[in-house]
Amino acid sequence: MKRAIRKPSAASAEVVCQLTPLQGLAEASSESGDGWVCRNDDPQFKVNFPRGGTLAQPGWLRLEYDFVCDEPTVHQLYPDFGQGYTPETVVTRNVEHSGSVQLIFHSQGGLAGVRLDPAMHQVRFAIRNVRLRWSQHLSAAAQESGDAGLDEYAFQPLKEVRGEAEGDFEWQSLGTDPCLRVVRAGRDVALKAGWYRCSVNVAYERERQLAKVYFDPGSGFSERDVVALVLSSGEPTERLVYLPQGSRALRFDPQERKGRFRIEKLSFIPMAARLAISECLERLLEAGEVSGSLSPDALQAELASSAAAQGISLAELLNRRYQESFAEPTRSLDYDNWIEEVEASFLPSPEEMAARLRALEKRPVISVIVPVYNPDEALLRACLDSVKRQSYPHWQLCIADDASPAPHVRTVLEAYRQQDSRIKVAFRGENGHISAASNSALALAEGDFVTLLDHDDLLAEHALAFVAVAVNEHPEASIIYSDEDKVDEAGQRFDPHFKSDWNPDLLYSHNYVSHLGVYRRDLLDRVGGFRQGVEGSQDYDLLLRCLPYVDHRQVVHIPRVLYHWRSVMGSTAMSSSQKDYTWAAGLKALKEYFARHQPEGVVVGKGPVANTYRVTWPVPAPAPLVSLLMPTRDRRDLLEVAVRSILERTAYQNYEILILDNGSELEETLAFFDRIQAEDPRVRVLRYDYPFNYSAINNFGVHHARGSTIGLINNDVEVIEGDWLDEMVGHVCRDDIGCVGAKLYYSNDTIQHAGVILGLGGVAGHSHKHFARDHSGYFHRLLLTQNLSAVTAACLLVRRSVYERVGGLDEENLRVAFNDVDFCMKVADAGLRNLWTPFAALYHHESVSRGKEDSPEKIQRFSREIEYMRERWGEVLDHDPFYSPNLTRDYEDFSISSR
Repeated sequence: MKRAIRKPSAASAEVVCQLTPLQGLAEASSESGDGWVCRNDDPQFKVNFPRGGTLAQPGWLRLEYDFVCDEPTVHQLYPDFGQGYTPETVVTRNVEHSGSVQLIFHSQGGLAGVRLDPAMHQVRFAIRNVRLRWSQHLSAAAQESGDAGLDEYAFQPLKEVRGEAEGDFEWQSLGTDPCLRVVRAGRDVALKAGWYRCSVNVAYERERQLAKVYFDPGSGFSERDVVALVLSSGEPTERLVYLPQGSRALRFDPQERKGRFRIEKLSFIPMAARLAISECLERLLEAGEVSGSLSPDALQAELASSAAAQGISLAELLNRRYQESFAEPTRSLDYDNWIEEVEASFLPSPEEMAARLRALEKRPVISVIVPVYNPDEALLRACLDSVKRQSYPHWQLCIADDASPAPHVRTVLEAYRQQDSRIKVAFRGENGHISAASNSALALAEGDFVTLLDHDDLLAEHALAFVAVAVNEHPEASIIYSDEDKVDEAGQRFDPHFKSDWNPDLLYSHNYVSHLGVYRRDLLDRVGGFRQGVEGSQDYDLLLRCLPYVDHRQVVHIPRVLYHWRSVMGSTAMSSSQKDYTWAAGLKALKEYFARHQPEGVVVGKGPVANTYRVTWPVPAPAPLVSLLMPTRDRRDLLEVAVRSILERTAYQNYEILILDNGSELEETLAFFDRIQAEDPRVRVLRYDYPFNYSAINNFGVHHARGSTIGLINNDVEVIEGDWLDEMVGHVCRDDIGCVGAKLYYSNDTIQHAGVILGLGGVAGHSHKHFARDHSGYFHRLLLTQNLSAVTAACLLVRRSVYERVGGLDEENLRVAFNDVDFCMKVADAGLRNLWTPFAALYHHESVSRGKEDSPEKIQRFSREIEYMRERWGEVLDHDPFYSPNLTRDYEDFSISSR
């Protein structure tokens, strides 16, 4: 048993300490024998007290020593109060030069040990005269100087905040953008370039709030240099951050609404680069942001290569990806507000729901099948109770226990069976895994429809009622699905998935349908129920096997959150990368679907992130001639880059380029026309000497084109990878596909085009505009092939027969703007699906050669085109089937709607 060393009764005392190296240190020769060399980025000393034991008396403790080093270093002191060395109690100092160092901390008593980390990089140094001073009190000057640690900050109101003198809170937010200046000793807090661990703890009136820390690198505060954190009241939250230029000042925005709060802690602890990078890589892998099969070293190498291609450092790219991995929790705070302010307003009262159900012409029995294996008792009861509490009474609960070894499972299921005659239970004699157990539950089903429920998930109160309403509104429905969210073990809802309506190509990319999934029982009988051998993706396999027996009108999406997916450790709800076997099972199911029902040559492989897939469609033989139409007026600098990048980098060879010259005058442009036609017979220049009319120019080009496939291409694009045209041709030759669009980047490697969303800004806008090139997007949609209402004509392929069938571009009403959106909507009206692929990528300098819409004539013309689009497509523009009504129409970022 350790002895307790009590300090004398005097107001202060001092003991001399010895240092013992723990790791990362080797003795170096020096005259005084106190020289050391750091062998890695995490050197550690143990500070030995005289006679061992603990320091029992509370008070202020000051570790002092003389330090000699030719370089600036960061020193960290870790006190151990019986819980080990933890980051929560660390004291950090930047040591600029040789001299005396003091590290001060407060002890409540029972100090068991102290660890000293004298640097965060490999360096030579000497350390001597180590002593520990104790005192009952610390001078105000010492505290104000920051000697008590980096987290001793003060805050000065900047905007919409004032001090709160009453109650448990110190501050009052007066609006939606309260801002505090972070100071120490009355001056701005500056941080050097490097990695930091940011720790924040704020007490709020409400449970959770979004807080932001802004860093000023010298150009002022902006959204480029910010860390956003979802804080639970009174609970510490940590986040790493990399500051490539350091920070001259800090700003803290504690919340985004009115209310009172108290700041418990704000600190920034310098981190060794090696440790910070390791932690960021681990976060990316655990969060499912990359393939779960990658090792940390492989991921680091991949990111280093990507960073080099973008002209930035690995640390900058890694920090960006790391911060983006927390986007869902941030969005979940918006979701809290959406639940309270939007969802609640659209939910019927009990009386309203009862009246609505009485008015239903059909009241189908819905069988809820639940395969059970060894769930937590409380979570199992919550699951079953969520069915019992349904406002719709015509349900049947069909449970199959898959030989659970835990005795509570049978006890609970027997009890629930006795409570309600609608509950049926089968106890399997041996464990057969989830497909076999699901089939056992399905064998109990007697309802017209069957819905799937996992043994620890929850149904929303009105889930089955809204399914019954959908059955009445869509009597042809065979498959019904809803939006969903996740719920943690404490019952907190988060991470909502607001889904597209029926989107076959997105389904081929991942199982976006998922929960709530409802099927006609006779359809499940027809396909033979669940298939063994695809456990982990058995629901995906079931859906794929149903597709040949339904058409798109029989698949109905309910845009309401009707299913709460339990997020517990080890579940795919927690992180898709935690169940790699689900990826393999899904890949098997998709490959077998295409082998049975699609043309030969379709290649199915893993997608860019866990549980996603890439389907590559074959180019027909012989390969069709593609006519790439490129309108232009002068700007040889842009045009030549576009043309030569196609000629020099495109792997697909059967194409022609038609440069549609709309009045070029510069000699250098005309000379380029002559030169490029002489160099390559696939290039032709056609004169169009009429006023600019983008629609008419392209219709003119189609008339002169020789190809069976038309490509609308801007003169300011640049090919990035050679297989772009193979990818697009493979899709456009599919009988059910109309227009095919590409992924376009601005020259700064942010997203310019990832498909068009109807209704954004009134008419249409671009999906994920200005997102980083390597961002995965909303539920990975920036990485996945999918159907969309429209794609931009900056790079669009369509079969010539389709182009001519719908009458081409509208050269009368849409001479400049929205002609591509209108064209795509006409193609969709003709019964074809438009498609966007991220696997055809080009740069695009948007409308550089045409100029801005800033003259009175252009503004008037643009207004007329908006008016025409609203008149012709108004109802469709307001209800894009590939974009959820629960997402914003004001921005292009897939954020949650506030109304």
